[in-house]
Parts: sequence; structure tokens; C-alpha cells
Amino acid sequence: MSIYKDAKYMDVPFEEKQKLFDQVKGDMRWDHIFNGCYECGICVAACPSARFYDFSPRVFVQTLEREDIDTFYELMNDSVWDCSQCFSCTRCPRESNPGALITVMREVAVNNGLNSAKEALKAYSRIIYKIMSTGTQVAPDMLQPDAFPDWGPHVKEISDNLEYWRRALPPETLHTVELAWDVSVETRLELFMIWKLTGNLEMIENIDEGIFMILEEVMEELLEEHGYDLDDYENVIED
Repeated sequence: MSIYKDAKYMDVPFEEKQKLFDQVKGDMRWDHIFNGCYECGICVAACPSARFYDFSPRVFVQTLEREDIDTFYELMNDSVWDCSQCFSCTRCPRESNPGALITVMREVAVNNGLNSAKEALKAYSRIIYKIMSTGTQVAPDMLQPDAFPDWGPHVKEISDNLEYWRRALPPETLHTVELAWDVSVETRLELFMIWKLTGNLEMIENIDEGIFMILEEVMEELLEEHGYDLDDYENVIED
């Protein structure tokens, strides 16, 4: 039971929340990144996200320490994506790492297909597809406020000055999201196989099944065209 009277998500079965908590606590990194909390507030003082959001890395550590399952689930849905992942919080005198704990919580949220994860990562579907299919991350025309609202006012400044960004990263034409440089097919295929064999594509499937299906179809066809056998690589990993 949450210690807060206004706790949210109380309609979610406790067993579901406990399952996610156990996955976080069972992560192999847990013993290296969690050492309790002095409640000194140093992590909050160092945290840039705490300056702009109702966000506190200390709350995450304290919630995990007292195993408050209801508040843990609320944090996983409402606050876990506010972390900027700068790891300034590693100056904790107890050597806890709130940023790493949040990383694990994010991975659990993605692996379980939580709506909060899908919503937070919705804008990045295009970037994921571009990385996997082209080998490069982003072209200037993709930087639009509606796609990346979490980037704040800076992304609007970029979109308002696309002419200058196109000159700095010149795509083949001035009105598309074509590449500013070419990445070899071998590099793109190697990148795809790394993501495939390490399980990252499964995480993408949990967030955006459409992007996953397109990537699978496009990249596996490309593998076949260039004489790669994905099954051979999977066998090597299993051995």
C-alpha cells in the first residue's frame, strides 16, 4: 500500500506492480548501483532535471529502498522519463547511482510494453528506423517541435533556421530527409545484427511493432541480398 493518500494507478493489480519491481531488483546491475540513501539531497542538488521538472532522483532511491511498490509503479509511469541520464547523481556519498537505477526501470518499462514507455519514445521511432536502415541518426528536416517536444524551445530554433542547418549538414536535396553522408551497407548490416542478437530489436517491438516489422523485413532482405545468414550468427552466439 502506498504511503501517499493521492496515490495513482491503484486500479492496477498489486501483483503486476510487484512483478515489475522484482524485475528491476533482479537485474544484474542492482548490487552495483543501489546502496541505500542518506537522504542528504546531494543527488537532487546536482540534478539538472530537478531544476525544470517535478523530479527528484532521491525519491527513486528512497522508494526502492523501502520497497514501496505502489509509488514505484507511479514513478515508472509518470517520472522515469524525466531523467536526462547525465549521471550527475553519481556523486552520492553512499555510492548509489540513481541514474543507473532509472535506466534499469526504463528498460523494464520498455520490455513490458508500458504505455508510458510507448508515449515517451513515440517521437523516436523515426530515429530508430533511420539508424537501422541508413546507419545515421538524424537529418536536419527531422528536427521539428511536434516530433521532439521534450527538447524544449531549442528544437524550434533549429526548425526555424533549417536553411542554415542544411548548409551545415547538406542532404542531397533541400526539401527531404536524405542523408548528409553515406554509410556502407556492411556497416548498416553489422549494426542491425548487433541490435538483433543483443535483444534490442525485441525492445523496439514492445514499443512500436510497426517499426519493428518494417525493420525486420527490410534489413533481413538486405542481409539475404548480400549473402549473410542471420541463423549462422545466432548459432555462434548460442555456442
